[in-house]
Amino acid sequence: MTASHSDSLVVLFGATAGAYGAKLGSDERELILLVWQVVDLPSKKVGTLHKSLVKADNLDLSDQCREVSGLTPEGLGKAEPLDRVLQQFSQLVSSDLKVLGRSSYTLCSDGQLLIRQVLHPETSKKNFLLSDCFYSFYDLRKEFHTCYPSSAAVKDQTIKTMAEYLGLGTDETEEDFGVWQVKTMVAIIFSMLSESSDHVFTEPETVKYKYETGPCSKSETVDSETVIRARGLPWQSSDQDIARFFKGLNIAKGGVALCLNAQGRRNGEALVRFVNSEQRDLALERHKHHMGSRYIEVYKATGEEFLKIAGGTSNEVAQFLSKENQVIIRMRGLPFTATQEDVLGFLGPECPVTGGKEGLLFVKYPDGRPTGDAFVLFSCEEYAQNALKKHKEILGKRYIELFRSTAAEVQQVLNRYMSTPLIPTLPTPIIPVIPPPYTIATGSIRDCVRLRGLPYTAGIDDILEFMGDATADIKPHGVHMVLNQQGRPSGDAFIQMKSADKAFMVAQKCHKKMMKDRYVEVFQCSGEEMNFVLMGGTLNRSGLSPPPCLSPPAYAAFQTAAVIPAEAALYQPQALLPTTRTPQASTTAPPAVTYYPAQAAQLYMNYTAYYPSPPVSPTTVGYIAAPPGAVAAAATATHTPILPQPGALVRMQGLPYNTGMKEILSFFQGYQYAPDDYNGLIQLSDQARSMLQAPKEWVCL
Repeated sequence: MTASHSDSLVVLFGATAGAYGAKLGSDERELILLVWQVVDLPSKKVGTLHKSLVKADNLDLSDQCREVSGLTPEGLGKAEPLDRVLQQFSQLVSSDLKVLGRSSYTLCSDGQLLIRQVLHPETSKKNFLLSDCFYSFYDLRKEFHTCYPSSAAVKDQTIKTMAEYLGLGTDETEEDFGVWQVKTMVAIIFSMLSESSDHVFTEPETVKYKYETGPCSKSETVDSETVIRARGLPWQSSDQDIARFFKGLNIAKGGVALCLNAQGRRNGEALVRFVNSEQRDLALERHKHHMGSRYIEVYKATGEEFLKIAGGTSNEVAQFLSKENQVIIRMRGLPFTATQEDVLGFLGPECPVTGGKEGLLFVKYPDGRPTGDAFVLFSCEEYAQNALKKHKEILGKRYIELFRSTAAEVQQVLNRYMSTPLIPTLPTPIIPVIPPPYTIATGSIRDCVRLRGLPYTAGIDDILEFMGDATADIKPHGVHMVLNQQGRPSGDAFIQMKSADKAFMVAQKCHKKMMKDRYVEVFQCSGEEMNFVLMGGTLNRSGLSPPPCLSPPAYAAFQTAAVIPAEAALYQPQALLPTTRTPQASTTAPPAVTYYPAQAAQLYMNYTAYYPSPPVSPTTVGYIAAPPGAVAAAATATHTPILPQPGALVRMQGLPYNTGMKEILSFFQGYQYAPDDYNGLIQLSDQARSMLQAPKEWVCL
């Protein structure tokens, strides 16, 4: 018999300092033993059997290893390190082949663990290369099952069960550990080559030399049995780093998708797609293996999750990624006015871009505005390394960040900016209510209670259960969950009761009562006090502190708009921005105009945010807004200036204390400024008014 791949096999067996058998390599322990023998297939002759101990960096052997192998740390301490042992392996195999008159060979091992889960990962971590022979091998278990289909399933096979199936009478206790295994494997191979079996070794297993990048379409079908999620990755890790972590396993082309957070930055997770379920199962065995000093968690994932991250539909992206085996670099922080020539000039001649301008892809918003991100293709690692050396160098007046990227990240970033707005669009308002039927009282009557210290997981049902019988005394739409600026529960809630007496009784009965594993403080308060807190102010023993979004003259007489129900999201419409009452203002509050979606008829629940101003312009995000006619009517009736329909105020947080108007204008460069109509709405200093009236592109107040 002859093999189509080679005429000789090198039967190989190994052991690590840790787990043995089906868990070989799952604990990251180092190789401590290699045993091998050359088998000439046509003549059925064998070479010399060789056994070599390997000196590991950590000589602490597991109990199972000591018991099964009989090896000791003292004996291993005199052995050669792995790189020297592998050199000796190549030399001795070549010598044996020469004696047998052969020149080529293929490895044959008991299963795939030794090659894929031990040798490749360990040599990768120790930064030396395996010879080409370790990238192709025969899995004796698969070959045996092919030859004898009635034998046990491949995953249940062992050297002992295969020998027993063939009736080979070898005694494991008669030979040294490793020697018996190799001799038995050789005997099994000869049985498979006999005239009765006539087996041919034709299709070896292969290990990919390197990870191949490539695009992924959302129309592809991805088998969920081939995908894993890796968690805990260093933020700067690239697809090549992840492929190196899974060295020895075959990742599908373009199968590494780095996950991004809401800000478009990597979140330490990645989805990895393998060529088949067998490779995926081996990858799961690397759970909590290390990448540098960090351990990486590995879990099952689905094909749908992978496509959500890596899939794309843009022809522009597909064309950009059509050049295969390119190194992708992401540039972040580009000036909005930067052109292709500017970027090419920034990179310079030492790192030429593949295809010149065709190797650049600028990321833009749906309306065509630049985001400040771009992706660049380089034909080799050297050019990419030269580009990365320019990290945080200056282009124009801004420093530019450069990172390694992937095809999946390109798709993900483009999908994020082009497919959906950064903040979900709100439902279309359809039902006018004048005045709103469920408003927050603004008087000084203490008919409200404040709940403080709620569990962050608490919902409306938990609050109603906490209130007990007093639930019947809550006004319709009288429960107000307070959210923080990130839209998460703040631990506070306000409840409007039907009378001050009811509020007093609830405060007495429920104060410091337990909800889940926390006690909740309950205080009686007025509608006016509630409004201050809902708008971002503080209410404590020292009294009221103004909401940070209101100036001191305004908050004392603040007139609150209706709280918008849950379906109307967290921000109020432009027509409901707070106004300041003057001493001459009428004591009767004019009717406010607001609109509620039809499905907002809930008995108890309202959600509110701390701040009334939306974070971005309503011209780019679909906020609930009353029809222009209703807004105009409200403005006429109240004689109060109202923001023009297209505009909005933006509140900025976290500014340095020495920030001036010019710095703010520079920060918002490229956005359309507000019209002069704002002059009558907001009290401006002379400096601010001059800035507003100057021919700038925009203004922020």
